[in-house]
Amino acid sequence: MSAKTDEILESLKTLSLLEASELVKQIEEAFGVSAAASAGAVVMAAPGAADGGGEAAEEKTEFDVILESFDAAAKIKVLKAVREATGLGLADAKGLVEKAPTPVKEGVAKAAAEDMKKAIEEAGGKVTLK
Repeated sequence: MSAKTDEILESLKTLSLLEASELVKQIEEAFGVSAAASAGAVVMAAPGAADGGGEAAEEKTEFDVILESFDAAAKIKVLKAVREATGLGLADAKGLVEKAPTPVKEGVAKAAAEDMKKAIEEAGGKVTLK
């Protein structure tokens, strides 16, 4: 590898989980790609792709769990639910919750996404699955 790519790789290793998530979003927006398509592979988005004319739409199997908002009185409960769902540390989870609306976890299987949604909503958050 070149010195430049080695330097970038070393820099990426120092990012927190939240910072890495933000970087992925920025790359997706800047280059029009999606990192959630298949096991971390970056796939070009098909701009203006139309339906295949009569073909059945493929059922969505991966979802993004989005924290839309939360009850201010339940902030600590929501923060605990987000920590449990993501495995983030206290500071990272707090930063994520305070940035609502924001993705909690991306590319999650349907059952796991529904479980996360239920847990966060029971704690006082409002969650959507996309």
